[in-house]
Amino acid sequence: MATLASLTDWMRTNIAQQDAQIFQDLTECVAHPSVFLEDSESCLKSAEWVQEAFRAVGVDNIEIREAADGSYPLFGYVEPAAGKPTVLLYCHHDVQPADDQPGWETDPWVVTEKNNRWYGRGTADDKGNLVALLAALRALREWAPQSDHPDHPFGGVGIRMVVEGSEEAGGEGLDDWLQKHPEWFAADAILIADTGNVAVGKPTINISLRGVAMLTVKLRTLRSPVHSGQYGGPAPDALMGLISMLASLRGADGGLTIDDLPADQEWDGVQYSPEEFASDAGVLPGVELCSAGTPSEMAWARPTVTITGLDATPVKKAINAVPAEAAAVINLRVPPTMDPREAQEKLIAHLQKRVPWNAQVEFEDGGVGSPYMADTSGTAHQGMVEALAAAYGQTPEDVLMSGDGGSIPLCGALKAAHPDTQLVLFGVEEPLCGIHGPNESVDPTEVSAIATAVALFLASFEG
Repeated sequence: MATLASLTDWMRTNIAQQDAQIFQDLTECVAHPSVFLEDSESCLKSAEWVQEAFRAVGVDNIEIREAADGSYPLFGYVEPAAGKPTVLLYCHHDVQPADDQPGWETDPWVVTEKNNRWYGRGTADDKGNLVALLAALRALREWAPQSDHPDHPFGGVGIRMVVEGSEEAGGEGLDDWLQKHPEWFAADAILIADTGNVAVGKPTINISLRGVAMLTVKLRTLRSPVHSGQYGGPAPDALMGLISMLASLRGADGGLTIDDLPADQEWDGVQYSPEEFASDAGVLPGVELCSAGTPSEMAWARPTVTITGLDATPVKKAINAVPAEAAAVINLRVPPTMDPREAQEKLIAHLQKRVPWNAQVEFEDGGVGSPYMADTSGTAHQGMVEALAAAYGQTPEDVLMSGDGGSIPLCGALKAAHPDTQLVLFGVEEPLCGIHGPNESVDPTEVSAIATAVALFLASFEG
């Protein structure tokens, strides 16, 4: 049986020798603008690249499927040796848009090295994690001949690959495959490579994810815009009405104020200091954080609302007219203790009570994603703690347990379909990556360290 002590130096050396290959993999992967719903051809080419890349490292049986939502997930499988466990490796190859996002200093589809980081859309979320998995499997395959199962491509451990194609849009396509073919997701442990560390060099396992409920609200008050001088005052201003409704969702301290929705949860894990949070979030000098709770509580443990889109007259096209209609997209994040569908219903009820002037209002359901809370008592969790500690040259006590304010809808669905399977969330992302924003980047040392940790886990996990 392989042990971490005997494996660590070997895996570290092997993956260090892959530096050029890792950079090439990431460059080729990022070159595909795989923005789901924007460029189907690029998404398919991205999936084809992923397929060939994993076949090249030993996952021969990996296939592209077209999902119900039109995305292109991939599923692969390598059987385990007798008596050995199977581990599912998850990542996604779709990315957020970049072409219309101002602020990019480099071409988002060309990996650019500067300031000891690699810049480009998806370098962290989630193609950086994808290439880390490739590097881990490449190392594991080269180590296999000296394992207890030298004839097995990965030293005995079975591998399932699930590479999602629409995670950034809610992952409905993968949910459909999970309902139809739960056996494609069956494993003794599932490694979700789509989160990351609290800081560079600080190995972290994410034990909590908030769920999400999306809602679009549209308010109408007039047949069409009317002259603000002639009618302004008595005429109901749709934009002002919508603003008043949205303003009722949060208090002056930033705390959520949705009727009957608790927002006082606490967080007992690693704390996110106000100074670190402000720096990581890019809060402008002199601007204060919301004070309803600590950053850890408000970002990881409590429900929060963000207005992610607004339909109104653009400033450059402003005219002296009373707006006839306005709309907003509301992003409601909910903690693991809360059902996202029930929270969405309470959000709607709250807004309905505050519609001014008996205006016409419409609500459009944008979908929900389940929150997730990890079981940290299993062998997979402990195995990854030890693997991360070894990969980073630290002790298991140094591995942090963190929350994440984002959501990975698949986690809740996987736990429902396979309740006895252990899930572990980790990855190459850390605050400096700036995922979803302009100038997304990744620290190359994080890619290598995570690849090493995954290789160590797969070589030593016994189920």
